[in-house]
Amino acid sequence: MKRLHVSFGTQDLEKSVLFYSTLFGAEPSVRRPGYAKWMLDDPRVNFVVESLSGEKGFSHAGIQVDEQEELAPIFERLKEAEAPYLPEGVTTCCYHKSEKSWTADPDGVRWEAFYTMHQMEDFGTGPELETPGVTAEDKSIRGCC
Repeated sequence: MKRLHVSFGTQDLEKSVLFYSTLFGAEPSVRRPGYAKWMLDDPRVNFVVESLSGEKGFSHAGIQVDEQEELAPIFERLKEAEAPYLPEGVTTCCYHKSEKSWTADPDGVRWEAFYTMHQMEDFGTGPELETPGVTAEDKSIRGCC
């Protein structure tokens, strides 16, 4: 099964946590310094607000899978979409160890597809990517969290 992922940057995490906890009728599933995540079933979404990236507002969207085997078909569709494609592989990003790849839609909206292996205690920012054939434009689609 898949879950929509949406990430927002915020300048005031505590105000955002209060707002979204009220909106969703639930407290965050995960709280870490500069980071809060709700794993909701109705609607089925992984919703993140974080203050560590320095971004404010919408950051990126994604598709999270429950089983690692579900990634391959999604990665293939990302490659076929005639858009930048950046395979990140296994990485630590935003307190989670995940396997992921990135793309961007025609308007530049960043999307990730990922499987989360487990939570981490440290806030990772992903790898420095030096992938043959990956352009600077491709790298610009990469986000974290």
